[in-house]
Amino acid sequence: MTLLRTMDLTATGMTAQRTRMNVAAMNLANRSTTRTAEGGPYRRREVVLETVPMEGGFGAALEGAMKPGGKDSAALGVRVQDIVESNDPPMLVYDPGHPDADAAGYVSMPKVDGIAEMVDLMGAARAYEAGTSVLSTVRQMAEQALRIGR
Repeated sequence: MTLLRTMDLTATGMTAQRTRMNVAAMNLANRSTTRTAEGGPYRRREVVLETVPMEGGFGAALEGAMKPGGKDSAALGVRVQDIVESNDPPMLVYDPGHPDADAAGYVSMPKVDGIAEMVDLMGAARAYEAGTSVLSTVRQMAEQALRIGR
């Protein structure tokens, strides 16, 4: 695998992880939002990732796999396929003084688990850090290769 292709693959993963961090932060920020533009409480969002072949699609992957010792073209990247809203019903919390309370005093609150969101946020941050380490290593390898050529 070439150094540039390694950088491309790493960049796709880092972009996906950045999106995961943004969505987790949005979920945390809105865990007390009881009224949205669509009406009702905020609904938790989740990122759906998918693998994608890099450069040339299936034909390039097949051609690379058929080369002796090949498979370089079969490298996969990742991208965000969709950001979906949860279908979970909201939690009912008894708070008769809240402006959005119903006649019985219950408020529909978003079903966002702060701990789970923090775990997701930390996992995405660690994956992003791993990507930066890969990019740093690839840069060092390229510099060393250029020094050899002098």
